[in-house]
Amino acid sequence: MKPLIKKLLRSAPAALPELADYVELRRSKRAKRLGLRLDTKKRLFILTVPKGMPLHRAYNFAIEHEEWMEQKLAELPAPIKLRHGLRVPLFGTMHTIKIQYDKHAKRTDITLAGGILLVRTNKEDPSARIIRFLRQEARERLYALSQEKAAQIGKKIKGVAVRDTKSRWGSCSADGNLSYSWRLVFAPYESFDYVVAHEVAHLKHLNHGKKFWMLCEELSEDYDTGHSWMKKNSYELMRYC
Repeated sequence: MKPLIKKLLRSAPAALPELADYVELRRSKRAKRLGLRLDTKKRLFILTVPKGMPLHRAYNFAIEHEEWMEQKLAELPAPIKLRHGLRVPLFGTMHTIKIQYDKHAKRTDITLAGGILLVRTNKEDPSARIIRFLRQEARERLYALSQEKAAQIGKKIKGVAVRDTKSRWGSCSADGNLSYSWRLVFAPYESFDYVVAHEVAHLKHLNHGKKFWMLCEELSEDYDTGHSWMKKNSYELMRYC
């Protein structure tokens, strides 16, 4: 249990320790009011508390929303473990994970070809290695596609990073650095392509004005399909673990 949560529960007249199972407190200098945000990856709520606000007010706020939080957690789709036999979408194509366990193997080797993600490993649970492999694959493909689209508009990319972000699928800095979520590997290709088009368009327009959206659509292979899927289904990308 985090120290701030312990302090919060001690400050409450009738503490409910179960709150600590799905609520994480964060103090914020910028926040003007209490706020709750669901972290779909961690499957818990972030309770933002303005600096200087008494913790008993945060506790009461959480209690008032307890039923709502439990409902939202219950509505979350179950996590999907990257395991043997799982059929999983990768870069717009369904693949089957095949894990070949060998306790004498010196390392984990992974290949992706012919609709098969083949994992030869000495680990009983190689999911962390699978994720590491997919992150590298994601970076290589996102880098190549970003460079291709940037060339179309005569812009240069300073760098491409891949992270495990919670809410933003991509970002573009003023100096030309692009960043993406590795989880885009599970999105349909049209959405994968759309997110890259979106960030590359920011190299020319660091805003979301009319010219930006026109360029984003121009750079996308299928803007309508890609944008629509991300808007309606992007939460699915957080399920894989």
